[in-house]
Amino acid sequence: MSYFFTIIITFFLSVILTVLIRKIALKLKAVDYPDFERKIHRRPIPLLGGVAVFLSFVLVLIYYSFFTDLIIKDFIEAKYIWGIILASLVIIFGGVLDDKFNLKPKTQFLFPLLATLIIIASGIGINYVRNPFGGIISFENWDFILFWWQSIPYKITLLADLFTLIWLLGMMYTTKLLDGLDGLVSGITVIGSLIIFGISMSKNVAQYNTGLLALILAGAFLGFLVFNFNPAKIFLGESGSLFAGLMLGVLAIISGSKVATTLLIMGIPILDVIWVISRRLFNKKAVSLADRKHLHFRLLDIGLNQRQAVIFMYILTALFGSAALFLQTFGKLVAFIILIIVMLILGVSSVIIYKYGYFKDREKI
Repeated sequence: MSYFFTIIITFFLSVILTVLIRKIALKLKAVDYPDFERKIHRRPIPLLGGVAVFLSFVLVLIYYSFFTDLIIKDFIEAKYIWGIILASLVIIFGGVLDDKFNLKPKTQFLFPLLATLIIIASGIGINYVRNPFGGIISFENWDFILFWWQSIPYKITLLADLFTLIWLLGMMYTTKLLDGLDGLVSGITVIGSLIIFGISMSKNVAQYNTGLLALILAGAFLGFLVFNFNPAKIFLGESGSLFAGLMLGVLAIISGSKVATTLLIMGIPILDVIWVISRRLFNKKAVSLADRKHLHFRLLDIGLNQRQAVIFMYILTALFGSAALFLQTFGKLVAFIILIIVMLILGVSSVIIYKYGYFKDREKI
């Protein structure tokens, strides 16, 4: 009942704050105008939705962290919570600036980079990953102690910190580039959070405080999804899309380096981003250049409407993410290979259908 109460409280707090932030965004004229080829909405939509999600998440997180003994224990230290809060503030601040002033890509990048460094400095990091063929792969070989404070060493672990940096930046830019359809990032974040909650609550993992943290995140995005599902009344904006990736990446780490699990949850978006970026590099185009080559836009091109495309992406995320609940490390590797094959089939099929199928027949009519 306490877990149910947590998600309900966070949900309703997110609903209330989303209504409030939407009004503030309209007054500040922080809106997304449909003036680019990639944008498919036909009227200005308020941004800053990430602020509402962040506030609902952080307020509940602070209460459970510092006024109960349900989160800060065992696998989660107080410095982790402060690191998450401070890094999230950086993301929100930078995102709000971008939503209002449309910052250049190089300036935008500074905020996710700083947020990632804050997370690493707080002690959150990927120290190892499980080898699918047995044992673990450790990243703790090269340590450099910077200073001691309260008998705790603060150090740089070169490989672990570098892997964590790449992981978190990759997750943030995956959700950032995924944010192209109403409710897509919000819904996938809810699904991913609930899967991590389920894994954390399992007997093999038994990290109940991590599960509670995942549930708070799910409630925050679920409340926002009420207004973000098609037809959206408010968008996440830069801050919200990056915040989603940051928190999913952090949850993957503190739930016991569940990188493989999160790769299954976010597999389709990650592979889609890799494909799109590779294509842009091959065609000698700027990586930051927006286009309509992402899978979710391809689904629209072959005739699905926004709701159908988003629900289809939800189903894929839930299917492959849920597999992580039952599979061991080698099984997750096999599932990820299957995911790659599915992604290739979807990509090729969408192109073929678009060029030679539905639209060709419709043009004849």
